[in-house]
Amino acid sequence: MGIESFCSADASEPFWDWNLTWHTEDPDFTPCFQNTVLVWIPCTYLWICFPVYYLYLRRHDRGYIQMSNLNKAKTALGLILWIVCWADLFYSFWERSQISRAPFYLISPTVLGITMLVATYLIQYERIKGVQSSGVMTIFWFISLLCATVILISKIKHALNMGAEVDTFRYVTFCIYFVLLFAQLILCCFPEQPPLFSETVNDPNPCPEFSASFLSRVTFWWITGLMIQGYRSPLEAKDLWSLNKDDKSEQIVPVLARNWAKEWSKTKRRPLDMLYAPKKQQKSSDSNGDVTEEAEALIIKPSQKSSEASLFKVLYKTFGPYFLMSFLFKAAHDLLMFAGPEILKLLLNFVNNKAAPDWQGYFYTVLLFVCACLQTLILHQYFHICFVTGMRLKTAIVGVIYRKALVITNSARKTSTVGEIVNLMSVDAQRFMDLATYINMIWSAPFQVILALYLLWQNLGPSVLAGVAVMILLVPINAVMAMKTKTYQVAQMKSKDNRIKLMNEILNGIKVLKLYAWELAFREKVLEIRQKELQVLKKSAYLAAMATFTWVCAPFLVALSTFAVYVTVNKNNILDAQKAFVSLALFNILRFPLNMLPMVISNIVEASVSLKRLRVFLSHEELDPDSIIRGPTTEAEGCIVVKNATFSWSKTDSPLLNSINFTVPEGSLVAVVGQVGCGKSSLLSALLGEMDKKEGYVVVKGSVAYVPQQAWVQNATLEDNIVFGREMNESRYKRVIEVCALLPDIEILPSGDKTEIGEKGVNLSGGQKQRVSLARAVYCNADVYLLDDPLSAVDAHVGKHIFEKVIGPKGILKNKTRLLVTHAINYLPQMDTILVMTDGEISEMGSYQELLEQDGAFAEFLRTYANAEQSMENSDTNSPSTKEGKPVENGVLVNEAPGKLMHSRDTGKSQQQSSTAELQKPLAEKNSWKLMEADTAKTGRVKASVYWDYMKAIGLFMSFLSIFLFLCNHIASLASNYWLSLWTDDPVINGTQQYTDVRLGVYGALGISQGIAVFGYSMVVSIGGIFASRHLHHNLLHNVLRSPMSFFERTPSGNLVNRFSKEIDTIDSTIPPIIKMFMGSMFNVIGACIIILLATPIAAVIIPPLGLAYLFVQRFYVATSRQLKRLESVSRSPVYSHFNETLLGVSIIRAFEEQKRFIKQNDMKVDENQKAYYPSIVANRWLAVRLEYVGNFIVLFAALFAVIARNKLSAGLVGLSVSYSLQITAYLNWLVRMSSEVETNIVAVERVKEYTEMEKEAEWSIEQTAPASTWPEEGKIEFRGYGLRYREDLDLVLKNVNVTINGGEKIGIVGRTGAGKSSLTLGLFRINEAAEGEIIIDGINIAKIGLHDLRFKITIIPQDPILFSGSLRMNLDPFDQHSDEDIWRSLELAHLKNFVSSLPDKLNHECAEGGENLSVGQRQLVCLARALLRKSKILVLDEATAAVDLETDKLIQSTIKSQFEECTVLTIAHRLNTIMDYTRVLVLERGEVVECGSPEQLLRERGIFYSMAKDSGLV
Repeated sequence: MGIESFCSADASEPFWDWNLTWHTEDPDFTPCFQNTVLVWIPCTYLWICFPVYYLYLRRHDRGYIQMSNLNKAKTALGLILWIVCWADLFYSFWERSQISRAPFYLISPTVLGITMLVATYLIQYERIKGVQSSGVMTIFWFISLLCATVILISKIKHALNMGAEVDTFRYVTFCIYFVLLFAQLILCCFPEQPPLFSETVNDPNPCPEFSASFLSRVTFWWITGLMIQGYRSPLEAKDLWSLNKDDKSEQIVPVLARNWAKEWSKTKRRPLDMLYAPKKQQKSSDSNGDVTEEAEALIIKPSQKSSEASLFKVLYKTFGPYFLMSFLFKAAHDLLMFAGPEILKLLLNFVNNKAAPDWQGYFYTVLLFVCACLQTLILHQYFHICFVTGMRLKTAIVGVIYRKALVITNSARKTSTVGEIVNLMSVDAQRFMDLATYINMIWSAPFQVILALYLLWQNLGPSVLAGVAVMILLVPINAVMAMKTKTYQVAQMKSKDNRIKLMNEILNGIKVLKLYAWELAFREKVLEIRQKELQVLKKSAYLAAMATFTWVCAPFLVALSTFAVYVTVNKNNILDAQKAFVSLALFNILRFPLNMLPMVISNIVEASVSLKRLRVFLSHEELDPDSIIRGPTTEAEGCIVVKNATFSWSKTDSPLLNSINFTVPEGSLVAVVGQVGCGKSSLLSALLGEMDKKEGYVVVKGSVAYVPQQAWVQNATLEDNIVFGREMNESRYKRVIEVCALLPDIEILPSGDKTEIGEKGVNLSGGQKQRVSLARAVYCNADVYLLDDPLSAVDAHVGKHIFEKVIGPKGILKNKTRLLVTHAINYLPQMDTILVMTDGEISEMGSYQELLEQDGAFAEFLRTYANAEQSMENSDTNSPSTKEGKPVENGVLVNEAPGKLMHSRDTGKSQQQSSTAELQKPLAEKNSWKLMEADTAKTGRVKASVYWDYMKAIGLFMSFLSIFLFLCNHIASLASNYWLSLWTDDPVINGTQQYTDVRLGVYGALGISQGIAVFGYSMVVSIGGIFASRHLHHNLLHNVLRSPMSFFERTPSGNLVNRFSKEIDTIDSTIPPIIKMFMGSMFNVIGACIIILLATPIAAVIIPPLGLAYLFVQRFYVATSRQLKRLESVSRSPVYSHFNETLLGVSIIRAFEEQKRFIKQNDMKVDENQKAYYPSIVANRWLAVRLEYVGNFIVLFAALFAVIARNKLSAGLVGLSVSYSLQITAYLNWLVRMSSEVETNIVAVERVKEYTEMEKEAEWSIEQTAPASTWPEEGKIEFRGYGLRYREDLDLVLKNVNVTINGGEKIGIVGRTGAGKSSLTLGLFRINEAAEGEIIIDGINIAKIGLHDLRFKITIIPQDPILFSGSLRMNLDPFDQHSDEDIWRSLELAHLKNFVSSLPDKLNHECAEGGENLSVGQRQLVCLARALLRKSKILVLDEATAAVDLETDKLIQSTIKSQFEECTVLTIAHRLNTIMDYTRVLVLERGEVVECGSPEQLLRERGIFYSMAKDSGLV
């Protein structure tokens, strides 16, 4: 043979000798084998790795590492190794000249020498490329050392053997070689220093992963520091490491965005080419432009169907390459998995064969252990890659969605509500994350099944087909269940979307609900949706029970059918231990892929649904940035030029603004006036490029600043809201604050301009929000200002101040181009041009004088309103003498009202009141004040009471029943396997076993009882889970609705929505299956231990210490993991809140062109969240590796004790105990995973409970004190010594109010901003309870009756008109108490009848979320209609006319006068002219009533009221 001649000159020495190596008590290899194969193994490894690794390093450069002592030592050792090898070579050459030696003496040292050179080169190359610790090299040195050890042992034996000749030179060189290898391996375990210029250098808390050594990374040792820290004290956000560069948003998102853009443009290109062909010819005849639009839309639709951009392809392109690594790991792991049963087979043979030498048993044991350990390490590297990919996927998807949300058109935004988009971010991105872990199962599961079947066939022959048949039968059943589950899931998602949408609105409009006492109606609506959701859940639960049944019983049925067929087909087929237990081990392996496949398939189906939702969202139309030409300010035409432009909100809608033509010269001030809903705001939106331009030409030169009608305020400090990402310029900032009249407000705020403003600006009043919004625009110093009615929400005198100082001809913006939408007539004479709009067209245009002379609609409109007021204003502005006096008045203005905080208008949303007291607070206290309570993370273990609460929610009977069924199931399972081991030990007589029928019968019976128990506990747990989630959701909803207003002001809506979506979802669909798995794996582990103890009682010595090790690791882990999970969920809320906020303010962000900054903020928030998520992934791996090692030790000892006691044990018991111990690793892993899952998920119950234990407001209705149904008869209100404060630690906002209001009186309440006007109404509705004194209505103290009894009887028209999505009818009458005639009558009185009858659905017209498809004025009228429907004795108007033009205002006032003639009306007035004809006026100042009397009387007294009237120009 060739190899023999290679081994020795005369081919005398054999290459392999069984007698020398195997059939002996003292095994050894032949010298030939030692010098060839054992030398070449490490060389081959390195040569295979080298090219791949070299290319990898070229691509991934981490920076340059300086030469260090460590590196020098490694290189030196490498060179010495090379010298040693070549010394051997030259020695052989020298030797050949004397005697002929075998060829390998030349070849092996040559190959080895070259390999050492390559290794030395790699050591340097890695240093240059910045590799701190190398896996390839570590493994190389390890393999080399292993092979060398074998040779060394052999050489020592040889030398000890008396009379053997010893080749001294080669012995010496070999020993040197061995020592050097050992040194290299030791050095390899230490990492190098970090590369120069790497991020880690300037990072305060870098992630230790890359600087850890290879061993540390394989075993995840590098996270141990964090684990210890987490065990000692709960982790906090500052303890977390920064993210690795490759996991950061700025690194990942752009790549995906680029790839998606490429893919999208590919599919866009085709249809568009064929589209625009007809357009060109049509340009000549513009008359039928609309027809083309129609055609265009028609062509687009079908063509898009045929070629949709494939999001999957894009994701694969982005994340595929890194993910492919996991493919290799998975394949290696799968192969190793089958080593277990094969070694078990050999081990059982060994136990049966009493003649075999002992060392073989130990050899198998060690082999089993080594395989298990390798499997562990490989599996967790695989998981790590999968999870990191999942994490990156989520980051990328969230980033892409966010970027897309900033550019989609408004019509596209209407198709998906805010709730749905947020869901895309949370739920769908999460789905991808989950899928990344399992996707490999698609090929791995079939691969495992085929391998297992092949091995089974070898074991049992064709009988296996019986088992396979059972499996194949189960697959379609599982598939059907998966598909069903899918449809249920879609249905459930739909209900969930609707429920969250509704909850979102309830939380946004909670104040209105409370004022109208509508909580019950809305609670019913939510519960109705919830009921649908639970019905679907119940169906899913039945399915899940079925699935669990097939899941748990499949392996057993397979085993039963196989064994039954095997023993009955042929009498001579004997079921011995080897056949039975190796088959069982293989069936256990089979169980996993068969169960996983349906789950993976359903996961993939889910992900494909998510993929579709994402693709649809990412394919939405984007705003066309070129529809508005934004040029530099040079040309002479004018600053804004619009030529016959037509706009609509979306491509499909009919145009809203028709043939608009106007030019605004640079630096001029233009007013836009017109009725409610005539398209004034739309005109500004069109100029901002928010609308779809059908035709025409629009130029806006220079930068733009925009003040929307409803101010948008960020959850940030006041200063951040104004500066809005520009650089800070102190002097300009101060000036802006001063002119926008914000100084007094800032003085009052707890920490000045560093005060944090709550979500949607809850702690500011309407007027303050508006002024902050204005200040933001003024600060940014743009060229063009588009102002959408910024003066509506502020008091007359503040409005005047702002107009003069900011907007008007003398204001800070006097050189800018300003477009002002306004309802305030008194400012019109000062405008350069006035545009009058009617029904989406510009009907008149010109200066004030010109329009008056034209005597058109505008002049008519003015005449009605402006007579007295106007002349007053005019004389005032034109005479120079009064001009001089103005600052004085301003001085007065500022001095008189340090309480210019507008919270009072915003029903007390401010937590701070009573300015004087606030100003005296020490500064330290000021800075500590924070409004929003961040989502808090609880620390420490989850209390046992939480579990108890959950058990009670399920029902104790159900709970204990399920535990009992679990026990039955596991006892049956253990018994059946024990029975099997007894069966296999039946003696064989004449080639057959006796009693096979009895054995088979009992085995089957035990299996069936097991199945019944499984089905039972699965049903019980699932149904119990539904009871629990119904109960918990009901309580949560009820309690949140019963919380007082102050609770909603402190808690960001994001947190609450999070409770209703995330936590409830967890309770619905995550907790029950996890509990099932937890119980299952716990009993499995206990069962395995019992079996091992039965077989080898000596194991009792080893199981307790391993158990302790296990517990120790687990406690260590759970402490850290739980805290990480909490940190992760706490840092998730800001991502959603910020996203929500962005969606609401997207037009403002676009107008100011701040998209970049917001994208950056979003990226930071996502990274902050992933910072907590990454360590928790690694912590899972850390734990799993440690635990599996505990499991591997159990395998080792089970096998070891079986080998030691092999003479006393039957093969059946050995088989039983080892096959159980092989499973224990998986179970242990599962057990800790599940126990920590149970703990982290049960937190959901804790968080839901937490809100059910908050403070509540008073009872809604109290039987004993309920007033008569006709109360209040006359509507007489008495305040007796009344005082009110917002929180216990604050001063009184109202003090000592004593007023009696008789039935039917009309009372106006006035006062500077912050005087406590709104607080009075809050007290009346008991939104805040009295601090002292009482309010009595018709002889009943309102504090004594139920809140609903009170609130149903008083009606308010609130300042912010809030509508809910649903029909218009529902918005007017949620309880369905009134007939349609009543509703139409109230609409007629509210001047909405014409509008509503023109709608296609009339009363069933769907209002959008927040009523966005009605104008603000129309919403205000709807609120009036609500009040008219209720027709109660007492009506409160909270400055209801802020957003309405004067004409509508007149209508409202006259309606109120006529309709509420005999009612008591309280009006909080900002426009004094509305209350000049009221019976009495209350003037409040700093929370006290300072003047009270009829308007005429007060004007005569010349007090505060007089000066206010003077400001408004009424005197």
